[in-house]
Amino acid sequence: MAPPEDEAPLAFDAVQLSTRAGTPRLNQARSPLLRRIEIVDQHGERRDIDIPAERPLTVFVDKRELVTLMTLGASPELLVLGYLLNQDLIQRASDIESIDVDWSVDAAAVKSHRGVARLGEKTARRVVTTGCGQGTVFGDAMAQLASVRLPPAQSARIAQGTLLRILELMRSRNSVHRHAGSVHGCALFRGTDMLVFVEDVGRHNAIDTIAGWMAVHGVDGGDKVFYTTGRLTSEMVMKSAHMGVPIIASRNGVTAMGHELAGKLGMTLFGRAANRHFLCYCGFERFDAEPLPHDQPQDKTAQ
Repeated sequence: MAPPEDEAPLAFDAVQLSTRAGTPRLNQARSPLLRRIEIVDQHGERRDIDIPAERPLTVFVDKRELVTLMTLGASPELLVLGYLLNQDLIQRASDIESIDVDWSVDAAAVKSHRGVARLGEKTARRVVTTGCGQGTVFGDAMAQLASVRLPPAQSARIAQGTLLRILELMRSRNSVHRHAGSVHGCALFRGTDMLVFVEDVGRHNAIDTIAGWMAVHGVDGGDKVFYTTGRLTSEMVMKSAHMGVPIIASRNGVTAMGHELAGKLGMTLFGRAANRHFLCYCGFERFDAEPLPHDQPQDKTAQ
């Protein structure tokens, strides 16, 4: 059964901030997030369930085909904008005049103000990344991070109590994943205040949508914490760094390349973070630990 209307899962949920002047015109072509199908369960009983409505979105930049993204389509214009920013194809949101999504043809038309410099050169090298809804990184990913400047440890920190509150908020949140599974969720926090929450079929799509939201609303990443249900690969670390967010928490684990890259950039990574458990993999200098007492073993001789 579908959830009641007031409990319907949202794939994109954000605190309302004023859109800045000079940012792109977005046509906000949201689409249904779920599709109802019939299944047969282990008891041989037929029933209806909802599954995520994955769909292709082919991106055209100034009428030139760039890439096809597989997405839920909760906020496709922000996804496209964040993708262009995180791929370093544009430098700022104001480089783009408009993004129009038309689901009747599964396409997004991006119109820039003055063209995208060296688009062919930048997209000549393509790396297919890991994970569900495989992502793509164009060009020399490491070279794109040469200009990244994250805030020093003394001005961008997280206390253990804040981290645990973030985990509690994410655990209790209504979501597409809780209702239908098969998606990843990402969120951006200022302290314990969640600014934006995004779900999509791939974690890279979710973080790109958050990047687009930050760009449109002029939100700086230096004092923020990024949360994801997906594992922290090099791609996720790179995108978070590109957004200026120095602290990442994941319900999943961390890859060796993601760990190495975060260490070089001075980022703090938390993995296997759920309930009141977590591992801080690197960037200890940003973490104000408040160790929890270990469970006391029972004294069986006293029984």
